[in-house]
Amino acid sequence: MTDYSFIYIICALLGGYLLGSVPFGLVITKMAGLGDIRNIGSGNIGATNVLRTGHKSLALLTLILDIGKGAAAVIIIEYFYPGLGLFSGGGAFLGHVYSIFLKFKGGKGVATFLGILIALNPVVGLSCVAIWLLSTLIFRISSLSALMAALASPIISFYFANLNLAILASILCILIYLKHKDNIKRLIKGLEPKIGIH
Repeated sequence: MTDYSFIYIICALLGGYLLGSVPFGLVITKMAGLGDIRNIGSGNIGATNVLRTGHKSLALLTLILDIGKGAAAVIIIEYFYPGLGLFSGGGAFLGHVYSIFLKFKGGKGVATFLGILIALNPVVGLSCVAIWLLSTLIFRISSLSALMAALASPIISFYFANLNLAILASILCILIYLKHKDNIKRLIKGLEPKIGIH
């Protein structure tokens, strides 16, 4: 990693955080006249909950934008300051799950997490996307797919990228599991709903 002063690292974190804080799921559903997405379904602002409105196109757009903001946070910083993408990516993830625009609440971070990995290392990111998609096709449980992809990310990062990315992936994996604690409890009890079932 290229050496930068502490102020550059902080700026990368803050820049990523602000971009990640934009709650696209909430913005899109409000613009579509569907009200506050936090008042339906799981109360989450991500694509899975947007899908519960019955608007597949809005859910897809939310997914793309949440992935995109994670990737953009990395790509923009890497263009100007190579080596700081890890920090801006981490900041974007924190912004999504603890958004300053939502009183430090937010989503569960999975789509943004995948966007960050894709931008930092396409092999790692797309491998995790493949795990996520395959698990979704087999089990049709969004949270389980997210947890499997997150758990695999540090191992894939270590073997196909480097230790720095493996460390970031490990930290974000832990945060994803913490944000999914209620989902994990339902999975253990066999009560976690499948995609398309309210």
